[in-house]
Amino acid sequence: MSSSASQLKNKSLPPKENALFKRILRCYEQKLYKNGLKFTKQILNNPLYGEHAETLAMKGLILNAIGRREEAYGYVRRGLRNDLKSHTCWHVYGLLQRSERKYDEAIKCYRNALKWDPTNLQILRELSIVQIHIRDLRGYRDTRNQLFSLKPAQRASWIGFAMAYHLLHDYKMANRILEDFRKTQNVRDAYDYENSELLLYQNSILEESGAYFEALTHLLSNEKYIYDKTTFLETLGRLHFRLSQPQHARSIFRKLVSSNPDNIEYYRGLEKAMEIEDLKDQKLELYKLYREKFPRSNLPRRLPLDCTTGDEFLSYLRPYMLSTFAKGVPPLFTDLRSLYSNQEKALAIENLVLSIIAELEESTNFHTDDMGVPAASKDFSIVNLTSKDSSTAPPASTLLWAYYYLAQHYDYFENTEAALSYVNKAIAHTPTLIELFTCKAKILKHVGDFEQAADVMDEARDLDTADRYLNSKSAKYHLRANRIETAANVCGKFTREGTNPVDYLNEMQCMWFQTECALAYQRTQEWGEALKKCHEVDRHFNEIVDDQYDFHTYCLRKMTLKSYVQLLRLEDVLRAHPFYFKAAKCAIEVYLHLYDNPLKDTSNDEQITTGGGTTSPGANGPGGTIVELSS
Repeated sequence: MSSSASQLKNKSLPPKENALFKRILRCYEQKLYKNGLKFTKQILNNPLYGEHAETLAMKGLILNAIGRREEAYGYVRRGLRNDLKSHTCWHVYGLLQRSERKYDEAIKCYRNALKWDPTNLQILRELSIVQIHIRDLRGYRDTRNQLFSLKPAQRASWIGFAMAYHLLHDYKMANRILEDFRKTQNVRDAYDYENSELLLYQNSILEESGAYFEALTHLLSNEKYIYDKTTFLETLGRLHFRLSQPQHARSIFRKLVSSNPDNIEYYRGLEKAMEIEDLKDQKLELYKLYREKFPRSNLPRRLPLDCTTGDEFLSYLRPYMLSTFAKGVPPLFTDLRSLYSNQEKALAIENLVLSIIAELEESTNFHTDDMGVPAASKDFSIVNLTSKDSSTAPPASTLLWAYYYLAQHYDYFENTEAALSYVNKAIAHTPTLIELFTCKAKILKHVGDFEQAADVMDEARDLDTADRYLNSKSAKYHLRANRIETAANVCGKFTREGTNPVDYLNEMQCMWFQTECALAYQRTQEWGEALKKCHEVDRHFNEIVDDQYDFHTYCLRKMTLKSYVQLLRLEDVLRAHPFYFKAAKCAIEVYLHLYDNPLKDTSNDEQITTGGGTTSPGANGPGGTIVELSS
């Protein structure tokens, strides 16, 4: 046997070199890559171990970590050729493939590694992570089964095994595993939030399986061990509804409303529990009760507007609108917009605001505090427009907010002339209120005057240059007006100093900017730049998917199991997000345009003009830069 052959087969290292090899492993784990390379060099410089497979593989892994990818693959493949039966070499090769996002290839490498070391826990864990990452659920179940068999005393083995069955919709087996696991645990008297999360996760499995009675029993029997009381009550109320027991849900939703009187879902749940969803008078009594109980809560005063009509509707609408006008609540129109689906209510709102404006324009009696601004502590629910008593008279800003509302109202109905008239009145009344300029810019945007809209939004930004939201809105409006460079400069006021704003926004995954940029470039027929922005958005979504990788082990360790399942399900529908849809639609339209109207090759045009060749302008595809980008 030749000396080289004996070197290839020599897998074991003597004590000195073996100690160096262990130091290489520690250096890699601690990210001390220079030291790791130094130790690999010491081993490989020895003529007897110059072709030691596992040292070559580790050198490749370290080189990959410092960005020398081509060299890394060379060393790892060389190590594999020297010893195809080394689980370490196959493991390292799998890590390289995983770093390249070649998950299918990584799984093959891990399986080859397990052929030679079938009980290696580290390789099994990494295999399971890659399998759940690409949603190979059956493979994930089998791998978690192996881990469970090898380490039945570890909590993560039980939880991962149960979750594999849950994701495969085998709820009965998942619940059985969790129940058996709980029997092995000692309940601590102290606050045990992880056990609480486990119980809520187990209950969610029972609920998803349709075993509502068992879920209800399980929840009630473990009430004292569950510390997230809001989730406990919400789940309890939902289970009573599923079991057609609304009478048992009443006290639960009363507790929820009392804990958060501004959550509309709790009111809807209470109405359903009291079986008064279609009974207007009973609902109004309920809202009155909570108005008195929570006088500072807005929702009990807003909900009657949904179920009343005619004069009764106006009797609730007038004090509600007067109160919000007096307080100066900018999003009032957004609050009431759902009522506009009823044409009668929309007309009633318009007439009421017009009458309020008429009364306020004639009135000279306004309430102010010593500083000349509305009193912050005043009870605006008792505002009286015709009162001579200054304690119940409206603040001077009431008229301003009425103008502001009516401008948005007419803009909704596409009456641009009236909308601009009222917003200009409001600006004349108070020329320093930012919301008025943003409203005017929005009106101009809706009629397609993007350039003037951008100028008005710039005026709003100048009123408060420290406001990041206004800065972003101004940039967006400039992009709608195809002022791409101006938009980048505006954004640059809030980006890191000394960096290109566009590059910084790309690094920060600022996708609203990139989608608007892509559409602006499409409108200006800069096809290459438009596609570049679309591909940047696509890359961000790939990064978001890859970012979930670390959570596969973190969530099992921290026992945030319900949130973890929600994360997995969110990632599965991630590309339904509007940002991705906009970018994809823009890219498709650009590619179709380029297919139908190929760009001329500049170099060919030059050849033609100088008497050169006469090759077809589109011979190299729809333009050199575009072809490179799409590849």
